[in-house]
Amino acid sequence: MTEGLRVARSSRRTGARLVLAAAAGVAAAASAVALLATSAWLISRAAQHPPVLVLMVAIVAVRAFGLGRGVLRYVERLLAHDSAYRLLGAVRADAYRRLERLAPGGLAAFRSGDLLARLVADVDAVLDVILRVALPVTAAGITGAATAVFLGLVLPVAGMATAGGVGLALVVVPWLVARSGRAAERAVAPERGRLATATTELLDGAPDLLAYGATGPVLDNVRASSERLRRAERRSAWSAGLGSAGLVLAVGAACLVGLAAGIAAVVSGRLDPVLLAVVALVPLALADVFAPIPAAALGAARARPALARLAQLRSAPEPVAEPDRPLPLPPGPHHLRVDDLAVRWSPDAPWVFTGVNLDLPPGRRIAVVGPSGCGKSTLAQALVRFVEPGRGRISLDDVDVRRFATDDVRTVVSLCAQDAHIFDTTLAENVRLARPGADDADVRQALERARLLDRLESFPAGIHTRVGEHGERLSGGERQRLALARCLLAGTPVVVFDEPTEHLAEPDATALTRDLLTAAGDRTVVLVTHRAVPADLVDEVLDLRTHSASGAFRLAGEAAASTPAVSSGSGSRTLAVR
Repeated sequence: MTEGLRVARSSRRTGARLVLAAAAGVAAAASAVALLATSAWLISRAAQHPPVLVLMVAIVAVRAFGLGRGVLRYVERLLAHDSAYRLLGAVRADAYRRLERLAPGGLAAFRSGDLLARLVADVDAVLDVILRVALPVTAAGITGAATAVFLGLVLPVAGMATAGGVGLALVVVPWLVARSGRAAERAVAPERGRLATATTELLDGAPDLLAYGATGPVLDNVRASSERLRRAERRSAWSAGLGSAGLVLAVGAACLVGLAAGIAAVVSGRLDPVLLAVVALVPLALADVFAPIPAAALGAARARPALARLAQLRSAPEPVAEPDRPLPLPPGPHHLRVDDLAVRWSPDAPWVFTGVNLDLPPGRRIAVVGPSGCGKSTLAQALVRFVEPGRGRISLDDVDVRRFATDDVRTVVSLCAQDAHIFDTTLAENVRLARPGADDADVRQALERARLLDRLESFPAGIHTRVGEHGERLSGGERQRLALARCLLAGTPVVVFDEPTEHLAEPDATALTRDLLTAAGDRTVVLVTHRAVPADLVDEVLDLRTHSASGAFRLAGEAAASTPAVSSGSGSRTLAVR
């Protein structure tokens, strides 16, 4: 629950609303008890046929408590839900901000379906803590104590019996419910995450599963996860039923003891007969007040692991540390350098690569090559501050990039990833992601530079055509060009292209490589690839496997004996990559 309280403390206005909601809830519950007490006295006194003026105050009080109960309950619900949803929004936004800080390297320990469950169901636990735990328990505790004191003033034995019933309802019953349902409630949040993960995998992999006839085991996994969740929720419901039965027994016992003590007191002359109905019936009003207690006990047990999972997300180590006092970016043009860089994904993991050096003055173009697994994509992510250097440094205008805010660094260096996400929205909105304030003319210009505009104009709605989930209505080449247009619209002076021709046929790959390097203009370019690069398009080639540099490149991984020198039309060096 500390996660919700931490965010609640950040907003005094939300805290004040919650206090008012709790006060309204207590007043509504007290009105219900007072309504029954006043009604019992009024009926008993009216049976004695007194003058009507004697009953007027009680009649007005019954009306006031009856109306006040509904009005106060409405106010309590209004304030409570308003505050709870404000707090819920703050917690969810905080979780999303945390995901931004962790992505992409810090999310390796989480599954996508499990993350979805944390962002939806686990965050909703904050709502349960407020609406189904804190406020009902507060109202029940204060109202129950006040009722016991009131009945104690009327008849001490009845007050003691009511106090005992209140203790059973607020202490013993929640303890029994929590004890019997603890294991089930602890299992609900993780099982919900496993079910979300299994369902996400089923949906994402549906085409391949259907193609190979492998849906059976995956569906069995989903069914098994669903069955485990159903059993856990059923055990939880059984515990709630046990708690409701305990409340009935506690309230019923208080009523019976109060009735017996009241009859004895009336017979002995120690109690006005008119008050007998009050003593006997008032504890019944607590049944409605105590009704949410079993659900509150289960809600607290359910919220505890859910909020712990949120805290786990919040405490996950960030792959990149923000400086305490970030420096302002120097004015351009910018000079990017990589000196003796070594990177690994965790302190106990092996080095992905070591000893990498790059010199990228304004306008320079370098191709980084090597076989799969040698760290090309890791280098690309290090350049945009997705992963922290283990040794060495990356500098921007002779200043270590770790002294700048990561968002500022990414206004200078942008990444066009091989698996850039295409959102289920229009072409224009997908491109505009790089610069939300761009108009349609800017978007069209970026698409034209990516050589995609002519193809898209044939679509029914042009650039406002929806592309489907993951861009399913586009070909592989069109998706890559859309990612290129997005990168061009961003307008950063340094662009890192990570395997932009992956999954494309050789002619298409060569054409796309030439187009993207041409579209980059005078920007600094780092091209990560395992394909042949036309020698006239880059100034230098770095083989990440051997750290050797050359002015031309044939195929990463080819033996030196079979790799003749390739002449560069721009006068760059002509050493073969080994």
